[in-house]
Amino acid sequence: MMKRILAVLTLSVAAGAAPLATPAQAADEFVPAVVFDQGGKFDKSFNEAAYNGAERFKKETGINYREFEITNESQREQAMRNMARRGASVIAAVGFSQTAAADKVSREFPNTKFCLIDDKLELPNVQSVTFKEQEGSFLVGMLAAMASKTGKVGFVGGMDIPLIRNFLTGYEQGVKQVKADGEVITNMTGTTPAAWNDPTRGAELAKSQFGRGADIVFAAAGATGLGVLQAAVDAGKLGIGVDSNQNWVHPGKVLTSMVKRVDVTVYDCMKSAKEGSWKAGHRVVGLKEEGVGYALDENNRKLVTPDMEKAVEEAKQKIIAGQLQVKPYQP
Repeated sequence: MMKRILAVLTLSVAAGAAPLATPAQAADEFVPAVVFDQGGKFDKSFNEAAYNGAERFKKETGINYREFEITNESQREQAMRNMARRGASVIAAVGFSQTAAADKVSREFPNTKFCLIDDKLELPNVQSVTFKEQEGSFLVGMLAAMASKTGKVGFVGGMDIPLIRNFLTGYEQGVKQVKADGEVITNMTGTTPAAWNDPTRGAELAKSQFGRGADIVFAAAGATGLGVLQAAVDAGKLGIGVDSNQNWVHPGKVLTSMVKRVDVTVYDCMKSAKEGSWKAGHRVVGLKEEGVGYALDENNRKLVTPDMEKAVEEAKQKIIAGQLQVKPYQP
């Protein structure tokens, strides 16, 4: 009978149920949690980067984390509140869409730490991190312009918001840095969160841009971007990935990826909370902080010539040194 009881308790904890423990035990237990944004944790992009960061923490420490994947807007606040109520020590809220929920729930649970990714929120128990997307996008824009044979490149954004416009404006500046007369054909997928998870629409927009002369398309659209990358393969063109290194998704067909180190942010959030070095406040990370960058590996090595790499690396160092300014999006 005792073995059976232990088995049931083990199953409950593994399934994410609140562990049965005395108040003293619960207070001593470190419980990290992550709330993923819409699009799913295996979107091969933004959410998956967060997942990889949480998995890295789990692998290094042996500490499991609780998780929830948002499928509709109403779940954000409820998911965060449930995590906090069940004793989460630190909650990583992935995506700017979590801001309102994080604001409200963090005030209700002042002893719980929150890490908000992609927006600014200044509260005593909240650490928020935003990125200089324009800097990483500038570099992939340069690569696109150097690799393009038509002088026309494309951009497919997800939800039409300032954050995605920040990717676009950096990309445009990078293209113009190489070709003053280079053209960037632009489309946004939509104006609601559904825009992050519509690969079919992403493919349609990419095909339209290829039809207008673009031969490389940068997708900053979450899971929607997977449709863009597939459309590039089908058309014999090149795609550019985003957030995670997506070069491997279609080896030899993805010119590069604009990497946004959400994985490092989530990992650092959990690690610092566990070690007692966690601090509230807002941080902005760019090339200098290695918060953004571009991906070069065995999957795209043949697409990026030594001269292309040299030009991009020189620009990167100038940006870090403050000698080259990449302007962010201004509404």
